[in-house]
Amino acid sequence: MSKISPCLWFNGEAEEAANFYVSLLPGSKIETVQKNVIDGPSGKAGTVLLVEFTFAGQRFMALNGGDTRFEYTHAISFKIDCADQAEVDRLWDGLLAGGGQAVRCGWLKDRYGVSWQIVPTALPKYLGGPDRAGAQRAMQAMLGMVKLDIEGVRRAYEGS
Repeated sequence: MSKISPCLWFNGEAEEAANFYVSLLPGSKIETVQKNVIDGPSGKAGTVLLVEFTFAGQRFMALNGGDTRFEYTHAISFKIDCADQAEVDRLWDGLLAGGGQAVRCGWLKDRYGVSWQIVPTALPKYLGGPDRAGAQRAMQAMLGMVKLDIEGVRRAYEGS
């Protein structure tokens, strides 16, 4: 288990967000829910302070940090490697559910504003393949996509 885990700041939605994330991928679960023991900036006594959860094997902490709303940016994002287009499609749709926003090149923001990259594991094969002209075509194709399309990138790489 890693000694490092991301902490995501929420304003009252920590438990809701953690439950949302763990519903998306196997190997995910809520580990602990800690309640506030006193009234404070993060809420009244008895409300959720933090949720520790495992998302596809990676530990996270969701913290109800208080009244101040901090916005997430694309400077930090979470990349999910997807085995095939069906997994890309499922996770893309799942993370956009409830008010997420598609960005481009496989990036999106979920309904909490957290940035994600939904990336097929085949992508490096085309972007870094031995056919440099094919790799350039694949890159151009990818740059024109919102949700990544493995078949579209493959066709561009092969020039078909």
